[in-house]
Amino acid sequence: METKKSPHILGTAPIGKLLAEYSIPAIIGMTVTSLYHAIDSIFIGKGVGAYALSGIGVTLPLMNLIIAFCMLISIGGATISSIYMGQKDMERTTAVLHNVTILLILVGIAVAACTIPFLNEILLYFGASELTLPYAYDFMLIILLTNPIAYVFVGLNNVMRSTGYSLKAMYSALLSVIVNVILAPIFIFTLDMGIKGAAWATVVSQLCGMIWVVGHFVNKKSFIHFKKGYFSLQNKIIKSILAVGLAPFLLNVCACIMVIFLNSRLKENGGDLAIGAYGSIINRMLMLIVMIVAGLNQGMQPILGYNYGAKQYSRMWKTLFAGIFVGTIITTLGWTMFVFFPDQVVKIFSDDATLNEIASKGLTITGLCFPLVGAQIVITNFFQAIGKSKISILLSLSRQMLFLVPGIIILPHFFGTDGVWISMPISDIAAFTFSMIAFAWIYKKIKRENKNIDCIIES
Repeated sequence: METKKSPHILGTAPIGKLLAEYSIPAIIGMTVTSLYHAIDSIFIGKGVGAYALSGIGVTLPLMNLIIAFCMLISIGGATISSIYMGQKDMERTTAVLHNVTILLILVGIAVAACTIPFLNEILLYFGASELTLPYAYDFMLIILLTNPIAYVFVGLNNVMRSTGYSLKAMYSALLSVIVNVILAPIFIFTLDMGIKGAAWATVVSQLCGMIWVVGHFVNKKSFIHFKKGYFSLQNKIIKSILAVGLAPFLLNVCACIMVIFLNSRLKENGGDLAIGAYGSIINRMLMLIVMIVAGLNQGMQPILGYNYGAKQYSRMWKTLFAGIFVGTIITTLGWTMFVFFPDQVVKIFSDDATLNEIASKGLTITGLCFPLVGAQIVITNFFQAIGKSKISILLSLSRQMLFLVPGIIILPHFFGTDGVWISMPISDIAAFTFSMIAFAWIYKKIKRENKNIDCIIES
């Protein structure tokens, strides 16, 4: 007999109600997580200075690489969990939880161990200068030393959401942001810890979130929880996790490569402040909107995965179409802010006139085609949620590597710093077109293979 909190309601409850129940907490959680990075930039810009912001901008490729390994495990594990629950296989879902936990700890330690000895060289390669290297190094050293904390927090939070506890996942994100907002000004301003204070505030906030999430899975009242006899790695489950998680992993690796090229071009044409304008202002604002759509995706993911696993395709399509609609609205609102109010946005981060001028122009140009981004992100996530990892990987790679990187390499030769900004809306158009072609193909394929099922809307 299913309880009210049973995840099997994903196959029976009204889609609109499920989307609201799962997506709104996820959206709030992802939004506050993104705000948490933006808040760091604001405190650093106001309390330490413009070159400290540029130092944070230099760390962006490395941060993307660190996040990539976390997403490889956490998104893969969350997706597999929801699919297994759709198949009502609670034993394998429990096994996934334990494998994800072990992998997060091991990989978190390995990433830090492989990176710290070469941190100076890495940051210099990523665009640091004599002015920005001290800030970038101090910040990243603390983040790397405590990396397993962040991995366990983020990874298990995703699994918690995918196993039916979207509201608790939102609370953990809110908890970490509140702690960060309280501690960052104390550490930066009151204790005069500078950029180190921003890093330690981030770490303590993640520790609080981790304690909350681990406490959930220790509790035997949770639908899926830690059990004796499951703390061992299983090759089959690891392969499934890595296969599905490969798409977000490659997306973040490509983001790392893209930002390396981007920082190189910005340094050549605009110097340290141009790097700071993108890494600590423009990217923070773009990611704020993208993370809202990512929250929508996280809310959709268990619904899509469960109904795909249960072969309830009409419910799956209805969820996807609703997600595309909402995602487009979200990115259109972002477009309005970026194109019509860029000056007001960038002044929140810094009082440096030169930095603000570069950031304002860059934000306007990069946001020109932003309404298309929502649908592209949702469709890419759809393929990931139903376990079609190869297509998801291809769509994930398309914007960054096929379209954006060539533009970043070529256009600055003709337009200088503006060429970097122009390459982004061009890649948005191309990636959107590519994702729509992929969607049309999978829609026809599933409908053809299930002719007796209404693949569009439930009555």
